[in-house]
Amino acid sequence: MTSSICRSEKVSEPPENGGPPDSFHKWSKFCRKCGAGMSVVDEGDKTWRHMCINCKYIDYFNPKMVVGCIVEHEGRILLCKRGIDPCKGKWTVPAGFMELDESTAGGAARETYEEAAANVEIVAPYFHLDIPAIGQSYVLFRSKLAEPYTFSSGTETLDVKLFEPDAVPFQELAFSSVSIALRHYIEDLRDGRFRVHHAEIEKLPGSAPNDPHSFRLRNHMQFRIESS
Repeated sequence: MTSSICRSEKVSEPPENGGPPDSFHKWSKFCRKCGAGMSVVDEGDKTWRHMCINCKYIDYFNPKMVVGCIVEHEGRILLCKRGIDPCKGKWTVPAGFMELDESTAGGAARETYEEAAANVEIVAPYFHLDIPAIGQSYVLFRSKLAEPYTFSSGTETLDVKLFEPDAVPFQELAFSSVSIALRHYIEDLRDGRFRVHHAEIEKLPGSAPNDPHSFRLRNHMQFRIESS
């Protein structure tokens, strides 16, 4: 069986001349302070920055933090079917971008409620995944469904279901990060002892978010923990 691939958020090839990626020029066009135009400058060793041509203000762009939960209830795993692009119609764990003035665990619980209308109890950190090529860092938490133990589709989801570990639809998952985390989660679940994981996803040029053949998992570290 072949998996369908989301045709968005593709990773671009670095320019042959050693300059910044083409997408870099789209990020900042006008200065936040004085409104003048922005130029792309090399601060040294190919460290590209957006600098105002007038007041010299530097607009820093940092990786986005994505937080979410792997929710378990009575041995089953809660997944959401995405109702928006990218990867509309694919399954994922409830997750999204962290907001200002919230913790990673608080953001993960908020995203779970927004996408699955589910209250959760955060159990422990589970997987930290860095994806440098698209400027994202994932922090996923182990969690349990909490009272009133209900869930339903949110404004950005088409469906929400509990899956037996053997029935998780890996061929229909939205993102490589989710697939990696769930495979390790199920492995730890069967082992009867959970670990905390950290790894880096190296996206290959031209790859799509959920392409199972266009990334490498690098620097995978795992640590056993005593609490369940």
